[in-house]
Amino acid sequence: MKNTTQRNNTKIFTAIYVRRSVSDKDKDNNSLSIDAQKAECIAYVGKDENYSIYCDDGRSGKDIAHRPAFQQMMADAKEGILSRIVVKKYDRFSRNMREYLNITDELDKLGISVYSLSEPFNTATKEGRLLRNNILSFADFERETIAARVADAYNTKARTTGFYQGGKIYYGYVPERQTVNGKTGSVLVPSEKAQVVKTAYELYQKNDVSLSDIINYFKNHNIDVTQPSKRSKTGRTNMDRSHFSRILESPLYVRADKEIYRYLQGKGYELLDDVSAYNGVNGLFRHTGTNGKDYIKVGYHEGLVDSETWLAVQDKKAHNSKFGNNLKAKNSWLVGLVKCAYCGYAFNIIASWNKSHTVCWRYYIDSGYYRADSCTKSRLKLKPDDVEQAVYEAMKERLEVLNIAKKENEKPDTETENIKAEILRIDDEIRKLMDKLADADGVLFGYINERINSLHGEKTSFEEKLQAKSRKHKKINTKPLEAPMSRWDELSVDEKHDIAVTMIDVIYLSDENGIDIHFSI
Repeated sequence: MKNTTQRNNTKIFTAIYVRRSVSDKDKDNNSLSIDAQKAECIAYVGKDENYSIYCDDGRSGKDIAHRPAFQQMMADAKEGILSRIVVKKYDRFSRNMREYLNITDELDKLGISVYSLSEPFNTATKEGRLLRNNILSFADFERETIAARVADAYNTKARTTGFYQGGKIYYGYVPERQTVNGKTGSVLVPSEKAQVVKTAYELYQKNDVSLSDIINYFKNHNIDVTQPSKRSKTGRTNMDRSHFSRILESPLYVRADKEIYRYLQGKGYELLDDVSAYNGVNGLFRHTGTNGKDYIKVGYHEGLVDSETWLAVQDKKAHNSKFGNNLKAKNSWLVGLVKCAYCGYAFNIIASWNKSHTVCWRYYIDSGYYRADSCTKSRLKLKPDDVEQAVYEAMKERLEVLNIAKKENEKPDTETENIKAEILRIDDEIRKLMDKLADADGVLFGYINERINSLHGEKTSFEEKLQAKSRKHKKINTKPLEAPMSRWDELSVDEKHDIAVTMIDVIYLSDENGIDIHFSI
């Protein structure tokens, strides 16, 4: 009989399973083609027999989770409508030794055998099963070797070029084939979703905007923020808080300049490109190397967000992550900021009222006291009222210092001006040398080229010094803080908490050493 396409539970038929992975398509082996596998298996089964073909084209043999035809075949086996399964080779069935044994064990219980055309031995005997298992062990080893080679190739390309390496879908971009520096590859170009990314960054950098606020903004303005997805039944995935959180911390979207270089350098990333490559235009790829550590490569694509906005978002995310700023302040506007100077764990602020609910006592409880490596005592003698007053006074003093420093920074900086003058001098010399290249002989050409490279090195060094000074003396806008600080007593607990989080990294408390405030500005 012909290929059975309409399944009838009263019929028992042979299953022919064929599979070809993406790596097989690149091999000059026609016997691995889908048509060749089908033809050989049908010839073995016989055209007059009942059979059904299950085909997974372009699917890896590492597991069955991503093979729909295989899963359908197993479902039919459990329904009792299969008599046997025929494959070209056992590795078409599975390259994963452990998974293969689990599946064949399940099929054995169902009374269904697996036949291979290329390994014609009897698996009903222990010798046959040993040979089969050896073959599958080599197939499993080959799969792991192929995976390692693919990973090495990906890593090599990712480290040497700024092309998009494929695989991951980056929201706000689509790949486009382009030629850069004489090489052709995929470059990310902004899609119609690029504006969604820009808007998300612009909104989130504001102190009072959360991830939920961003999602609600797009909903209220009827802006579609879904993206294509192979895993979703609808073919699209709704962007939730976790999606936007990952977008807002990705260096892919920043127009990377020298400030970004210094930021990433301080985070301990391996930066593959020299600081001169951070031109304020291109975005960055963050890859994970074979050693498990992340490295940064300047991409050929254009970033969507300026460095100042991107850094402001990173500062906010780091602060929120560190102190749980998404939680409301209840018993104190310093909630989440106060920690034990000895164990480093947070203090919980407990409020206790009298029976008439007219008087409230507050005190600090050390959360580190209740852990395995417990701290020395559970309760702090320092009173929250005293700590809050001391911190408030310190915050006022901090603002005064910042305002004084801002006025000082507005004065001419001789060193900075000298550095800028040196950079201009070098640019002028390089330009003059470039004009001489056209008429230079071989010897002079080599000398000029060597001198230009040396000047580029000097210029890079001066630019790094300039960026270091700029970062060190970066102006802090204190105006948004001055107004609420002047009417402190009128603010709610949550409003006070928001200002404290903006100004402070952490406050360490101890009865012995008192209050140690670490400001973030």
